Amino acid sequence: MSSERQARLADRIRVLIAERLEKGLRDPRLGFVTITDVRVTGDLQHASVFYTVLGDEKERADTAAALKAATGMLRSEVGRRLGVRLTPTLEFIADAIPENAGHIEELLREARERDQAVAGLAATATHAGDADPYVKPRDVDAD
Repeated sequence: MSSERQARLADRIRVLIAERLEKGLRDPRLGFVTITDVRVTGDLQHASVFYTVLGDEKERADTAAALKAATGMLRSEVGRRLGVRLTPTLEFIADAIPENAGHIEELLREARERDQAVAGLAATATHAGDADPYVKPRDVDAD
């Protein structure tokens, strides 16, 4: 199987699932979901669907439960609309992009604060030792 075919199938599955979720499921637990990526195995038998949910931890957990409950229905709809001989199994995985992005933002903020502190210290810093640290030849007095 070519990786190009894998990529096309993954993209098509992402679009089909996103369209179906946009229409809405009859599950009130489903939150505002964004399908971020789909990866299909080399044998085209399994698709990992990565998603993010806008909201707090409870909304994420509720959405995960709703997607798990709707996996069979989503797989049959994807299979019907894909037109392939074997429909891949679907596995929904919460994407950690928002959490990672928040952590990276926090690290960058901390680095900026430290850089500002170092710049403040450097502005008022003086050289250690003599102002002119280079050794110069002594003047020899002629006596």
